[in-house]
Amino acid sequence: MHCKKVLFSRHAITRMFERSLDKDVVLEAIEHGEIIATYPDEQPYPCSLLLWFCDARAVHVVVARDSSDSSCYVVTAYFPSPELWSTDFKTRRTP
Repeated sequence: MHCKKVLFSRHAITRMFERSLDKDVVLEAIEHGEIIATYPDEQPYPCSLLLWFCDARAVHVVVARDSSDSSCYVVTAYFPSPELWSTDFKTRRTP
């Protein structure tokens, strides 16, 4: 995902701290991760769910992108639960 600058929401910083998820891993996910879902109607900016692997562990990062200046805002980041996601972590399991 192309971002001229990356800003972290307070929520994202809190969750990353709680989950011991390093900022550099999140930045790698933004730069190199795969977009597995898009949320074009989110406000104030459309969002994407990115998948990245760090040390063989899946990471999901939700990023809102302002297309007017290519700023990206990290909404949240987490390690997806294998119980809730498919084996490739790209699809949420149905209950």
